[in-house]
Formats: sequence, C-alpha cells, structure tokens
Amino acid sequence: MTSARRCSRTACGRPAVNTLTYVYADQTAVLGPLATYAEPHAYDLCEAHSERLSAPRGWEVMRLAPDPSTLEPSSDDLLALADAVREAARPVPAVAQTAGLQTETGRETARRGHLRVLSND
Repeated sequence: MTSARRCSRTACGRPAVNTLTYVYADQTAVLGPLATYAEPHAYDLCEAHSERLSAPRGWEVMRLAPDPSTLEPSSDDLLALADAVREAARPVPAVAQTAGLQTETGRETARRGHLRVLSND
C-alpha cells in the first residue's frame, strides 16, 4: 500500500513513513509510525528525514518502533473483507419490501436520477 501523504519538509516529495509530534510540557519530540490521518500539529516525515531528526538542546527524542503484528492484515481483517465480498455478491430480491411499507403498484413510466414516475394503470 502506498501512502498519498508526503514528507512535511520543504522541497521533499518523498512518501511519509513516520509522524513527528511534540510534547512541549515534557520537552519531548515523539517520532512514531505514520498516523492514521494527517493532523495540523503533527509532521509527516520520510525515512531519510526521520533518521536525521534532531531535537533542540535539552529536549529528548522518543522513537517508537511500529508493532510488527500491525504490519500485516489480521485474521479479523481478512474475515471482514470476505464477509463484505459475500454481502456484495448476494442477489437483490426482485421485490424489496421494507417493514411497514406496502409493495409498489403500477409500472415505471419515467425516471429522473434516483426518482421514478409510476403509473396506476
């Protein structure tokens, strides 16, 4: 899977692999795996900039390694995907009835987008 997010460093177009955040109260820079979504107060960094990262004097840099078990799809992910494929492959019933609604009477004479015009003939 390729990331659509790019490194936050100026003039760097490489794909981001890590996210950098700061904990100002503890004077700590935290570099961890790429965050699920981009946040305005976090910086996405490519591999090269992640390796060369340094913090201001007196600050600590914490480098969090990714959990190896999260790098591959779990069995739950694969089962959910298989269930979604099975659900999408199910045939749609000819006359779909919903609770509390009567079946349609009439035939379709025209269509506009998702709306249908039915006649009572």
